[in-house]
Amino acid sequence: MTTGSVAGASAPKRLIVVGSGIAGLYSALLAAEAGSEVVLLTKGALADSNTYYAQGGISAVLDEPAPGDTVAAHVADTLKAGAGHCNEEAVRVLCTEARKDIAGLGRFGVEFDLDDDGDPALGLEAAHSAPRILHAGGDATGAGVSAALIRTVLDFQAAGRIQVIGHAQVTSLSLGGQQGGRVVGANFIHDGRHLGVHGDSVLLATGGAGQLFAKTTNPAVATADGLALAWRVGAAIADLEFFQFHPTCMVLPAEAREAEGNNDPLLISEAVRGEGAFLVDAHGHRFMPDYHPDAELAPRDVVSRSIALHLAKLGDPSGHVFLDATVIEEQQGPGFLAKRFPTLSKRTRQAGVEWTRDLVPVAPAAHYWMGGVVTDLYGRTSVPGLLAAGEVACTGAQGANRLASNSLLEGLVFGRRAVDAFLSGESPEGTAGPLAPALEGHVPAHVAGHDGFSRQALRRLMTAKAGVLRDGQLLAEAAEVLGSWEGEVLPLNVPDSLDVREHEDSNLLLAAQLLVHAARERRESLGAHYRSDSVKAPAAVDDFDKRYTMSRKVSLVHD
Repeated sequence: MTTGSVAGASAPKRLIVVGSGIAGLYSALLAAEAGSEVVLLTKGALADSNTYYAQGGISAVLDEPAPGDTVAAHVADTLKAGAGHCNEEAVRVLCTEARKDIAGLGRFGVEFDLDDDGDPALGLEAAHSAPRILHAGGDATGAGVSAALIRTVLDFQAAGRIQVIGHAQVTSLSLGGQQGGRVVGANFIHDGRHLGVHGDSVLLATGGAGQLFAKTTNPAVATADGLALAWRVGAAIADLEFFQFHPTCMVLPAEAREAEGNNDPLLISEAVRGEGAFLVDAHGHRFMPDYHPDAELAPRDVVSRSIALHLAKLGDPSGHVFLDATVIEEQQGPGFLAKRFPTLSKRTRQAGVEWTRDLVPVAPAAHYWMGGVVTDLYGRTSVPGLLAAGEVACTGAQGANRLASNSLLEGLVFGRRAVDAFLSGESPEGTAGPLAPALEGHVPAHVAGHDGFSRQALRRLMTAKAGVLRDGQLLAEAAEVLGSWEGEVLPLNVPDSLDVREHEDSNLLLAAQLLVHAARERRESLGAHYRSDSVKAPAAVDDFDKRYTMSRKVSLVHD
């Protein structure tokens, strides 16, 4: 299955897309529509992505917005949620061009829910100043968008316009070109064989790394693969200390977790709180007003941190709180929850909770990584031939804390722009913007005296010492244990193995080390990065240029 570029000066350019979430699917379709050869590699089935599990929707100010809403308001909300750490130009692009890509989804068969007048039904979510969230199937937006894009991709495949290779674990990127420093292909495991494909550029759209933590809304495929691929070819990465935890992931009882069909993460969408649900502790106390004036509609990092702090205050740091959605049914009338949130109504019922009358047990869970591979506003990284879009990328649009429902939007807007850069033939070299000085130091030698590596041990460690609440001592302890595992799992090198899990373990360990290092370097609290030993009060405004940017060209530091 090794494939080479078609010879001839007039041959179309080939784009290799890695990942099948919204950024990968949409980008592949746009490139193919423009006449490029497209090879789409995905590590599982096409539907195995974070996008598929997204419930809330896509934020966008349309040509006919909600009364009083404007693009400027969307920009302001995004900047505020990002704690002043956003790239303002990236935010302007994201919010201004949103309507263009909502229309683009429509061309590929995506249909959003309509209100009684036949207009787009717009929802309100936390930290948005107006209703601007498009949703599909009530609370199944990601599944609906994925299904439509996948159908179109398969149509393109049938017509010979896209080559799809599923169950392909990309293990490394190929470097070539005149100076030998350009990405010219991808190597992958497929059907028990090492294979490779060559192309003019590679677009990483591999999503995030929720599997770093014990509780996550992400599916099993979210193992930091794209970040590791980019790091190993020298791409700059940044903002890894900012990992967003969704405040309300359902805590399933043991018997429900063991039941067939209940092993997937069950995120209770922000839109539920937008409709009026609130949080209470085990004593029935509605505690969020004690922590923030916006209560349950405060930014995600605030709500997650408040839950963690409140549980710690109650002496139950690993426990959970409860989401009361019964008030919605009381206010809106019987049947509203089932109509507005059909998937959640079904899933909570399967787990033994009838949320029209019962409280839903919830706890914060790893959800979205604001940091990633540094790109410019056209998806170009610091390595020629390598593009990135979606959660794996760091455009700066999400800042220190992503605004609700801006994630699918970012995949669309910057996925399209990455395809524009690819089609234009512009060299990505040097276009990733000014970078902060790389961090100097060394990777520590193996440290003895710790238990051996396991996926479960890694997730427990990261949750306890680098999760919602952090301090310098916890992070130092995490760094030491992570370093001790390097003798078993070699994070800096590609495993010589056909076992996909070994590659994922290597990628996860590398991502954990990079995250912990960035978290140790940023000693003040900001956005989703909260240190109880912060050197100053949480900053309201941060200089975007003060970014902890790293690349493999200079090694990691562990003090």
